[in-house]
Amino acid sequence: MTPLDLRRHVREGDGVWWGQAGAEATPLVDALIDQAGDIGPMWAFTGLSLNRRLRELPPEVHLVSYGAMGELRSVAAQGRLDIVPTHYSVLPRLFAERTLPTDVGLVQLSPPGHDGLCSFGFGPDYAGDAVRHTRVLIGEINARMPRTVGTPGIALEDLTAYVETDRALPGLPERAPDEVDQAIAAHVAGLVEDGDTVQIGVGSLPTAILDGLTDHADLGFHGGMITDAVVRLVRRGVLTGRRKEIDAGRIVTGSAVGTPGLYDALAELPVDFRPASYTHNPRVLGRLGRLVAINSALAVDLAGQVGAEVSGGRYLGGVGGQADFSGAAARTGALSVIALRSTAGGRSTVVPALPEAVVTTTRADVDAIVTEHGIAMLRGCPLAQRGQRIAAVAAPEHRDELLRGLHDATA
Repeated sequence: MTPLDLRRHVREGDGVWWGQAGAEATPLVDALIDQAGDIGPMWAFTGLSLNRRLRELPPEVHLVSYGAMGELRSVAAQGRLDIVPTHYSVLPRLFAERTLPTDVGLVQLSPPGHDGLCSFGFGPDYAGDAVRHTRVLIGEINARMPRTVGTPGIALEDLTAYVETDRALPGLPERAPDEVDQAIAAHVAGLVEDGDTVQIGVGSLPTAILDGLTDHADLGFHGGMITDAVVRLVRRGVLTGRRKEIDAGRIVTGSAVGTPGLYDALAELPVDFRPASYTHNPRVLGRLGRLVAINSALAVDLAGQVGAEVSGGRYLGGVGGQADFSGAAARTGALSVIALRSTAGGRSTVVPALPEAVVTTTRADVDAIVTEHGIAMLRGCPLAQRGQRIAAVAAPEHRDELLRGLHDATA
């Protein structure tokens, strides 16, 4: 494939955005990196990236994101990433207000269908909202990007320019859960009831949790991203969505990331790929009365506050959709769960106070904290008891110190 000459379309000072994960238009992003020196200073936005070329980001590109996920962790470690600490549900508004870049969009699409429209495939998430406010839209038409439903397509004539590719879709291999993951998953499974609608993230622990729900019935799914574990639940007849209050019988998500098997299975799944303005919309989430939000954390404190962004002085995560889903589940849904290992790198993830006082999700939006050592139920729990319940699910070797600190603070 001959690289597209982006110098004809991107001007000095422009703001550029591109999609994330497997939907990242990698050939176009690589061309932007290669040609940035000729274009001049610009700013750019993306989310979770699997593109190793971002490790060699040229000085002309000022990169911003909602978090430091995937290869963006390396960019952050170099001091080259600016974080916008925002709820994922607010991203559509930030594009509409042009607070985030909207001069040029680089988007990966499927080939046109019988209707003449290209599909966003498995990557509408924020891209499906950003395109409505973008001056110049440049496409990668990848023959392997599957056509999906849920978001309006784009006609070729609506693209300023495009390239055609036939390349493998980037993905993430599944990491096998270990015994700790499985112990946490067993506790979480006891909190999920038949007919609940589940939201969950990506990683070995979410995989273990989803695989641990095989004895449930008629579960639904509404979240930001699906993985291979979702496919397994559909094939086992567990994930039917029959009891969902809205979008009955349908999986609703904004993106997908996983193995080639996941991408190949999308055609058989009852899945609607929707933009963030729908998947994370608080009015939409408020209609899911049996929503169980299951999110991860880097640390939790003894008040029940959740940190999912900073660890060891490094920015490693993001606000993302955690607070959107946790808040909805705690207020109008079924249950807001934070699941995490009790230790990381030999240190307790249950702490007296969060590192650098960075709170991702407030204590009022957390119903239960789960580690391999048990469940700390916090819904309706008075302040005087919260710390003791949370300390009880910390690693045994750290509990006495946590309880001493708790006693000293209240003495």
